[in-house]
Amino acid sequence: MTAPANKVTGTTANNAGPLAGVRVVDMATVVMGPYAAQILGDLGADVIKIESPRDTVRNGAMYRNTPGMTPLNLAVNRNKRSVALNLKDDAEREQALQIIGDADILITNMRIGALRRLGMDYESLAAANPKLIYAHAQGFRPDSDRAELAAYDETVQAASGLLDVANRAGDIGAPVVLPSIFADKVAALTIAYSTLAALVHQRATGRGQLVEVPMADTLLAFNLVEHLQGRTYEPPMGPTGFTLSMNKGHRARPTKDGLAMIIPYTAQNCRDLFHAAGRPDLAEDPRVAGDHIDSQNDGEAIAEMIESVTPNLTTAEWVEVCTKHSIPVGPVLELDNAPEDPYVRDGHLLDVAEHPSEGPYRVVGIPIGFSATPASVRRHAPLPGEHTAEVLSELDRRGAGVPQSTEEAR
Repeated sequence: MTAPANKVTGTTANNAGPLAGVRVVDMATVVMGPYAAQILGDLGADVIKIESPRDTVRNGAMYRNTPGMTPLNLAVNRNKRSVALNLKDDAEREQALQIIGDADILITNMRIGALRRLGMDYESLAAANPKLIYAHAQGFRPDSDRAELAAYDETVQAASGLLDVANRAGDIGAPVVLPSIFADKVAALTIAYSTLAALVHQRATGRGQLVEVPMADTLLAFNLVEHLQGRTYEPPMGPTGFTLSMNKGHRARPTKDGLAMIIPYTAQNCRDLFHAAGRPDLAEDPRVAGDHIDSQNDGEAIAEMIESVTPNLTTAEWVEVCTKHSIPVGPVLELDNAPEDPYVRDGHLLDVAEHPSEGPYRVVGIPIGFSATPASVRRHAPLPGEHTAEVLSELDRRGAGVPQSTEEAR
């Protein structure tokens, strides 16, 4: 990494980012669309958020009682300027259309019917702004019989088969939702890379395009990378489910002082682990005596053998042993302790910044580094409508033919 990427720095030529000069309009709600737009903002784009204060992200717990300023808002709306407009009001909708008319990218997850009624469907906006990349995300494909279903992260996890493999791996009798807004965030990453691909095309041709990102399709494709397995072939040559991930022994192990993910993938890994734990007798077990482990038939038994010895050493001792013998290992990070974790701290992944209204808060760092055009956090998450007057004045200036630099726009 070239430098801490999460300090609020202000825009300079040195930290403008690889997307400097690109204008993005974020007309999305909740997490998926706003997170995608934030990623583009982190990369240097000028992101204008057209929003209603009723956005779900704005309606959570407000620890410091500032309306609209929630932890989730701070996590997905930095590097943006907020413009509060009521799209059902003719005059304010016209202002929104003017903002979009000068944009490179629009990100929205509004339903297609609502967008058409507002005159904000792709065909209408592309007629006025042919260079526009129109990224539309919703739960299910717009040409499917599920198009009008309301989509939530949990329902998309179910539709993608993720709950099925989690249930089969855990053998718990009922599918358990992954405790993360997983579908939204995977879809957000997909929106980000898809719009960047379309941006390359736009820069080459001057033409935009419609980019559709259905959450269910996105997560299903993501899930099937490893889990299609025997159903890859026609006729099928086996069941779905990646054996290693579905193995019930694929779990964190108790150590003398905590938990660690200790994963001996090979028979030699197992023998080295047993010797280090002071159990050479287990190293002679025929199930780990050869070159390979039969994880399908012996996986659970070997897992029990491993877990019988991992409490013999501390987590730090296991990290040292596993590093020496090239055994995959990772201490289990407790999120409450993340700010003090040496890896997190040294990578500036949770530095403290000073928000104008919220005071000191932790900024989640940008996890990528660019040697020539570093990404940066240039703006705190804004108050609802904080930049309405500023952005609308820019419309007036452009209408009057006043030149405006990218720097001024920020």
